[in-house]
Amino acid sequence: MDEQEIVAEAQTDGSTPFVDGENGGTASALYLDDLRVGQRFTSGSLRIEEAEIKAFAAQFDPQPFHLDEAAARASLFGGLAASGWHTAALSMRLMVDGGLPIAGGLIGASGELAWPRPTRPGDVLTVETEVLEIVPSKSRPDRGFATLRSATRTQTGEPVQIFTMKLTIPRRPERTSVGGSGEAA
Repeated sequence: MDEQEIVAEAQTDGSTPFVDGENGGTASALYLDDLRVGQRFTSGSLRIEEAEIKAFAAQFDPQPFHLDEAAARASLFGGLAASGWHTAALSMRLMVDGGLPIAGGLIGASGELAWPRPTRPGDVLTVETEVLEIVPSKSRPDRGFATLRSATRTQTGEPVQIFTMKLTIPRRPERTSVGGSGEAA
C-alpha cells in the first residue's frame, strides 16, 4: 500500500480532522487545547508482507524467527513474526499519516510499550488511539502533556502492540490583531 492509500484510508471519530496527504500538510492539526479526555482517533490501514518482515529484520533485528520460516516454526512464535520494532515503526507511520494529527508532530516524553501477540505476514494493521490525560505545563505556558494509549490491531481486531505514551504538545498560539493586541484563540 502506498502513502496516498494509507492517508486516504485515515479515519477519525467524525469530529477530528486528519493529515491531508494530497496537499502535503495538515488539514487541521490539533493543539493541547483541542484535545479532550476520551477523544479517539483511528488511523488508516496497511498490510505487512513477508518480504518486508525479513528485510526489516535483516537490517535491524536479525533474529532467526524474523528471518527464516523453519527457525520461526521451531521458536515460541510458531511461525514467522515481525520484529516488535517493525510493528512499532509501522504504527508510528500510521499515526503520523493521519491517525494522530498533533500540531508540531508526535514528540514523546515517555512511554510504555507491549507486544501481546506477534505481527504476522499478511496482517493488516490499524492504530486506535485514546486520550487518557491532559496536563498543561505549569512552567511553560506554551505547551503541556497528554497521555494517550494506542492499540495497533490486526484485521481481526487482535492487538499486536499497546503503547501508552506521554507526548509534549504545544498550546494554541495567541493571535495578534492588526492593532498589535493579542487575543487568545
